[in-house]
Amino acid sequence: MNFRTFLSLFFILSLISVYSQDDQTKFYGEKFNFKNVDNSLELSSTKVKVKGEIISTCPMKGCWMNMLVSNDTVLVRFKDYGFFVPKQGVEGSSAIVNGFLSIDTLSVAQLRHYAEDSGKKNEEIMKIKKPKITLSFLADGVAIQE
Repeated sequence: MNFRTFLSLFFILSLISVYSQDDQTKFYGEKFNFKNVDNSLELSSTKVKVKGEIISTCPMKGCWMNMLVSNDTVLVRFKDYGFFVPKQGVEGSSAIVNGFLSIDTLSVAQLRHYAEDSGKKNEEIMKIKKPKITLSFLADGVAIQE
């Protein structure tokens, strides 16, 4: 084997090694690259990628999750209800979400629905009487790093 062939083989094996180290990342929704991950939580009219720690997911369907990003809690929902994340077992995992960050006002009905999904008791659900302003993220893709 000549030196050039050795270098080519080394390069290919290095790439395989890099990709195999990423086996612990699972994608939900659209796949995306991890370039330009931003944790500033600045509102933008363009897509952003934000990394944080998963606090909780919807235990009924996996149709939303709460993430801790730069000491703020962000409610992450999924574009067109088109995909779900695991209902349990990912709390404390790192996740990168790709999509749009906004400030939303969650209605009493929405808050009660999320509380019901979370398994809260009826007495606690009925105590919800005011809308809540929250940081919200509409994701078209989620990468969970377990």
